[in-house]
Order: sequence, then C-alpha cells, then structure tokens
Amino acid sequence: MFISKKILQILLLFFITNKFTLADSGQEKNLNTIPLDEIRVFTEIFSKIKSDYVENLDDKVLLENAIHGMLQGLDPHSVYLNKEAYKELQEGTSGEFGGLGIEVGYEDGFVKVISPIDDTPAQRAGIKAGDLIIRLDGKSVKGISLMEAVKMMRGKPGSEIELTILREGEEKPFNINIIRDVITIINVKAKIIEPGFGYVRISNFQIHTVEDLRKSLKNLEDENNNTLRGLVLDLRNNPGGLLNAAVGVSDLFLNNGLIVYTEGRIKDSKLKFNAKPNELVKNIPIIVLVNGGSASASEIVAGALQDHKRAIIMGEKTFGKGSVQTILPMDDETALKLTTARYYTPSGRSIQASGIEPDMTVRNIQFNVKDNSSMGSGLIKEADLSGHLDSETPENNSEKENNSNSSLIETDYQLYEALNVLRGLSIHLKKTG
Repeated sequence: MFISKKILQILLLFFITNKFTLADSGQEKNLNTIPLDEIRVFTEIFSKIKSDYVENLDDKVLLENAIHGMLQGLDPHSVYLNKEAYKELQEGTSGEFGGLGIEVGYEDGFVKVISPIDDTPAQRAGIKAGDLIIRLDGKSVKGISLMEAVKMMRGKPGSEIELTILREGEEKPFNINIIRDVITIINVKAKIIEPGFGYVRISNFQIHTVEDLRKSLKNLEDENNNTLRGLVLDLRNNPGGLLNAAVGVSDLFLNNGLIVYTEGRIKDSKLKFNAKPNELVKNIPIIVLVNGGSASASEIVAGALQDHKRAIIMGEKTFGKGSVQTILPMDDETALKLTTARYYTPSGRSIQASGIEPDMTVRNIQFNVKDNSSMGSGLIKEADLSGHLDSETPENNSEKENNSNSSLIETDYQLYEALNVLRGLSIHLKKTG
C-alpha cells in the first residue's frame, strides 16, 4: 500500500493547504471538513487498479483519467487541456485550425453539434445544429470524453472521416463522409441586400471580430452614401467565442448601459461590462437573426440589444449556453478549462439552459416560388389572356426588387422576413421624423 499512502499524504496536504488559503483570503469556507473517507476510497481503488488490472498502467495516465472523469461529471464544458488540447484551443481563438469546422458539446453521452462553422467541410457536407454524432469512423463515442471526440475529428487536411448522425425527424441514423481541411474562419461578412439595407453575418466571436465588424459597418455606410435605412445582424449558427468580442460587438450598437454581467462563487467571477458612447449605426432599425445554433457570445449580444430595445430579435430560441469558462494554466503546456460563473443579460435574465426568446418567432421554412405566375395561384389575370396587349412601361426597379425577393424567399425565409420588417420600420421612422 505504499502508493496509496503516498497519494493519501499528497491529497491531505492539498486539502489542508486549500483550507487555510481560503480562510486567509476570506473566501467561502467550503473545505471546513476534509473528506478522509472519500480520499481513502480513491487511493484504495487506485492501488487495486495498479496491482490487479490486466495490463500495467502508468501513474500519470491513471491520474489524468481521474482528472478527466472528475471534470466530466461537472458539466459539458469543464475539461482538462493537455498539451495538444491547449494548443488547439489557442489556435481556435486565433481563427485558423485543422479539422471539420464544427462547434460541439456533450449530451447524454453523445457529441452534439452546437453549430457548423460557415464555409467549412462540415457545413458543406450538410451537418446541422442539433445533430447528435453517435459514431466516428464506426467507433461509438459513448463513454469517451468530449476532448477525445474532438481529437478524433481533427486530422491531416485531405483525410476523410465518417460521421454517424442521429437527427431529429429522421427515422434512423445515417452516415456523412467529410474530408478534413484547414479551417480558416472569416468572422465577418457584409453586403447590401437591397438599396439602403445592410446585412452583416458574424460566424464566430474571435480576436479580430470587433475590428472586422467596425470596418464592415463603415464600408456599408460608404456604399450607401451614409444613408443606411436598416441593418440585419445575422448570428444564426454562431457558436460563440470570446467574451470580450461579444462585449465589443454589443458596444458598437449601444451608447451606454450594462451589456452583460457574470455571477460566480469567487470574487474574480463577479464582473460587469458596460457600453461606452461609441455607437456606430445610429437611428436606424436593427434586426438580429438567431436560432438554436446561436450560443454563448451570440446570446450575450442578442440579450443586450433586446434588453436595451436597440434591436428586434427574430428567428428561433437560442441554444442556452450561458456559463463562463475560465482558462486556468497549470503550467506552460497544460490548463484547466473550468466553469466559474453564469452570464446574465442587463435585465437580470440568466441565459444558461434558457436561451434568448426572440421577439418575433420565424421558422426557417422552405418555399418554392419558381411558379409565381397568376396561373400558379389559380387566378387568371389580363396577362394570361390570349392576344393580350403588351405593356409599354419599361422594367422598373420595383419589378427587379420583386424578382430579388422571390429568390430570397426561397434561399433564406428568415432573412426575407427580416427585410420586410426593416422596410416597415424604416417607413414608420420616416413618417414620424
């Protein structure tokens, strides 16, 4: 029992040290009693595995497995980051990494797709938010950690992996083959969807997102001679990212007030973030599009703009990931990613497991309006009569706009409805001055 005694001494020293540290710092005394029985059980199990397991195991492997299991029992987002995982996390926040392009979580022992990332192999292959990945290359993911599953999905660009998907509405699981690639995330895309109306898509909140959004908004205004009448901010299938980026994005649309605050057990987890007077697009209506793939940082932005009545939130209820993960470096190569707080919107709403309810619920239903003639609707008009006189009026902008809208209603119904609402708000603002 040499190993058990040694580990017991180390664990006892750890608990006693932390007990005095907490008392000295004035923090909550949650270690007033040392769980000697539980520590003894742990060390006995450790010793039995070392002596009786069918294969000889390294102490480091056993202890790392114990750490993974302890964190996995907390929540889907707290994990131990070994050297490789820590490096991948740092690459992910910088905007370029290798893999499939999926933001994932853990649900009922399976890997759940929070959102496919724009313009990645996963999105092009048809992966959808809410999909459950139950096998990777034929191997069940049941029982393995989220980090292990992510590691399996990453690999050499050009290599193939088979995902077995369980999707709501499908009778049975099906396979999707995806070719891995280097994932370079373009955070912000912007365009004019109609004269006077801008569209901005944020696919992820990363280091340069605020700067890229600022430039995009400036370019949209320049394209419209500083006469933008409305803006759509698309956060659908945006899995989140950096808290500071979410705060910065919200700040671009607000002049003052609380953006988000966090509450946790330790002092450092109680934070408040306020807007500064640097609003970029003033006095124009904004629609924020969200859906079930909008998570974390996306929900912070949507919640802040909704509470301040700066934007209308449209689409579907968001994912509900409202917890704060703090990266705690253990040394130069490893770290602990630990849930330390919850996010709250300015009005005090918790995002965690609740999500953001849209002001206007709009499902992204599919329309086929290729046959948009009067015959398709069952009504007969002058243009349908044999020998009718042709119009002498040349094609005008209104007809072009209608053609554009027909295309939009087929490709993106939620955006189509957002544009309709923006038009109405713009007219109302113009009438009321």
